[in-house]
Amino acid sequence: MGVIQRQGIKNTISSYVGILLGFVSLIIIQPKFLRPEEIGLARVMFAFSSLISTFIPIGVTNLTIKYFPHFRNREKGHHGFFGFMLIFPLVGFLLSTVGLLIFKEFIIAQYRRESPMIIDYFNYIFPFSFFLAFGSVITTYLISLFKTTVPSYLNDIYARVGYIGLVVLYYFQWLTLPQFIGGYVAMYAGQLLLLIIYLVQVDSPSLNIDWSFFKKQGLREMVSFGLLLSFSSIAALGLKTLDSVLIGKFLPLSFVGIYTIASFIPTIIETPLNALDRIVTAKVAHAVVENDMDDVRDVYYKSVKYLSLIGGLLFVGINCNITYLLALVGKDYQQGVEVVWIISIGSLINMMGGANTSIIFYSSKYWQGALLLLLLVIITFANNMLLIPRFGINGAAMSTAISSLLYTAIKFFIVHRRFGFQPYNMTTIKIIGMVLLGVAIGFALPVYASNIINIVLRTAVLGTTFLSLTYFLNIVPEFHSYLPWVKK
Repeated sequence: MGVIQRQGIKNTISSYVGILLGFVSLIIIQPKFLRPEEIGLARVMFAFSSLISTFIPIGVTNLTIKYFPHFRNREKGHHGFFGFMLIFPLVGFLLSTVGLLIFKEFIIAQYRRESPMIIDYFNYIFPFSFFLAFGSVITTYLISLFKTTVPSYLNDIYARVGYIGLVVLYYFQWLTLPQFIGGYVAMYAGQLLLLIIYLVQVDSPSLNIDWSFFKKQGLREMVSFGLLLSFSSIAALGLKTLDSVLIGKFLPLSFVGIYTIASFIPTIIETPLNALDRIVTAKVAHAVVENDMDDVRDVYYKSVKYLSLIGGLLFVGINCNITYLLALVGKDYQQGVEVVWIISIGSLINMMGGANTSIIFYSSKYWQGALLLLLLVIITFANNMLLIPRFGINGAAMSTAISSLLYTAIKFFIVHRRFGFQPYNMTTIKIIGMVLLGVAIGFALPVYASNIINIVLRTAVLGTTFLSLTYFLNIVPEFHSYLPWVKK
């Protein structure tokens, strides 16, 4: 079993355990233990800090994925690459701190009318963004070393278990609200510390930078690449977080809380993609350095097929059950049914793009991906500003889905034009047909008084139907040999 398969399986398991914990947290615990505005406060704090933390590394995370293969040499401490990495977030944190202080009053003014609670916790953004940023830098370095499992566990499991613990402590009034938010920030400080401990154990990173070696590798080109992609990283995260940040501007925090619950559910669809990206990015970057385009092509084609199939199954299962699921969560949260449908469409489209992002950003055409992301974040911002006042949280979902469609479509054309890859065929059509059939069956099934019975019935029928069609339509014949009834 290869590195991608082995670590991909571990990462997928970690991701789905994290999704299960996130489901328990967001669908069961938080709606019962927190008010919608408290959920909204935590979400806006995280979303805003995440945006800032994406700027802080100044592109060194992308730079590392692309150029670290040139520096890999454990005996020589990778020529001090780790020490070189740390320069960027240190400078970035200083610049972001100055920027936040300068624009503090302007930012606060945006939330004073609808979400004044955010104002009381604005200063928490400084340490929050610091811990998120440095955690991202350490994680990227570990990914470049092909050490992805522990960072995945910390991100998917540690963070969610920690947050559930904080929610429970706050519910029983063992923590005040400021202590709850402070604990939320401290949790990521603990995650950063654990990442550093693990890194020292597996690599013993060197802070002694070999500047002469860096110059031989094209230091100016490396920095230019990092700076350009720093904007694209901010744009990529902006596509995922602008909705929550801007809902708090136009609507009370309670709506942010409802949107947080609803928009979380479609993330289950994209979990395999996120798990795959953690290892595929380094793999693709290495293959590009070695000019092994057959390997890149193989990764791309397989990722499109497998992710489309898994995404289709999850899309059907989620949306045919969402009405009954949100009814269990609470009456207020039933407003999020349409949000789930809309964002799920965008999530399925992202899945059907496969590993196209890694191929673009770690090839010579990375600047096209960067420009595309910058354009999309402008479109997303404009769409949110136009659609949220008119359609509320559904408008935010529409903006997200539109961005997913545009982003995936344009990435496909870039990859096709640059490399000649075209991964869509009759198998893709079969999968789309299976999705449409599954949705039709889901709506045709009888509705009972019990929401739990409705969920169990639809999950069983649709899961069996989808998996049976996968087998009989020969979607993944390479896995048939693992089935017990197939002759070896």
